[in-house]
Amino acid sequence: MSKFKIEPAQRITRLPPYLFGRLNALKLEKRQAGADIIDLGMGNPSDSAPQIVIDKLCEAAADPRNHRYSASKGIKGLRKEMAKKYARLWNIELNPETELLACIGSKEGFSHLCLAMLGPGDTAIVPDPAFPIHNYAVALAGANVISVPLGTDQKFTDNIAMVCENLYPKPKLLILNYPHNPTAMTVDEGFFEPVVRLAKKFGIAVIHDFAYGETCFDGYKAPSFLSVKGAKDVGVEFTTLSKPYNMAGFRIGFAAGNKDMLDHLATIKGYYDYGIFQAIQIAGIIAMRHCNDDIIEQNTKYQLRRDVVCDGLTRIGWQVEKPRASMFVWARVPDEHLKGKGTIDYAMDLMEFAEVAIAPGRAFGEHGEGYVRIALVENEQRLRQAVRNISRFIQEKPVRKKAPAKKR
Repeated sequence: MSKFKIEPAQRITRLPPYLFGRLNALKLEKRQAGADIIDLGMGNPSDSAPQIVIDKLCEAAADPRNHRYSASKGIKGLRKEMAKKYARLWNIELNPETELLACIGSKEGFSHLCLAMLGPGDTAIVPDPAFPIHNYAVALAGANVISVPLGTDQKFTDNIAMVCENLYPKPKLLILNYPHNPTAMTVDEGFFEPVVRLAKKFGIAVIHDFAYGETCFDGYKAPSFLSVKGAKDVGVEFTTLSKPYNMAGFRIGFAAGNKDMLDHLATIKGYYDYGIFQAIQIAGIIAMRHCNDDIIEQNTKYQLRRDVVCDGLTRIGWQVEKPRASMFVWARVPDEHLKGKGTIDYAMDLMEFAEVAIAPGRAFGEHGEGYVRIALVENEQRLRQAVRNISRFIQEKPVRKKAPAKKR
């Protein structure tokens, strides 16, 4: 019987190596061997969704009327509730019929919008470091990524303008993300005004990933891209119920803003899915309508966890600033701790010897090297233990053995 290799589509071969693969494999191996890995690698909320949301989900799931296919763009009541939320939090008026669309999580919506707007020969500008899907979705659409160093100042927008002025054909998309994942970088009111002017000048569309827009601390309030006059003329913003309401597994998010871009996304989604399970959409309505206090309570938890991690890492000599938002700490690892290693290998060492899983900065782009991302998804006691484990690892300086070479 002859053997042959089944090749994937070219879009698969265009994807960069999945750098988390090695870490996930080691984590599984260690856990199977009985190790108690403190997993701070993924921004996967470990706290429960509000009880009122769970109760409504169970009630709605038992109703046979919700067992049928739903609307791909989301039921009207859900979109209306999100429009009310935008008006309440950011003083933004949205038409729920034409300027809002529900997604199966913001990651799905973002990916399909890239597929709807990009193709071979097109280019998207993506700041570096970046949440991986911001690059991967562009690659899967067959387009190219132009990286610019992440920032929040005039130099950052000047770099974007320089790319737009000198690249031919001109870029089609600019992808932004504040509060930022992985760095937790934030912006203040006024940041998006020159972005909108730049987008109009060069005819480039904007996608703003606003997944952590409600996960804020110390009185900080993250501004919405859509709050700028003219923003809806040039772009859309993605939000999610995953982080503020601990509904990550429910898979429900939103795209809001430019009607044409939402029409393109709706067209793609019409071919790919029949919408979110209606019981989940009903539960989402309840979350947005009744669970504002739960967001405040959850943010208080994240802020306390942030302080535990930042204070602990500072004591052992790491360079870290307390973020104003997101559920991550972005920490600079001292060169003497890295000892010439990259952050991928350093993360492997931490899992091997400290039994702590973190995300290496290099996995988010070239400018992430030297940093690690720590997710605030464990309780304070476990986070203190994680810092102690890292401190012990630094003091003991163990060396991980290389895997033996395979025989040819």
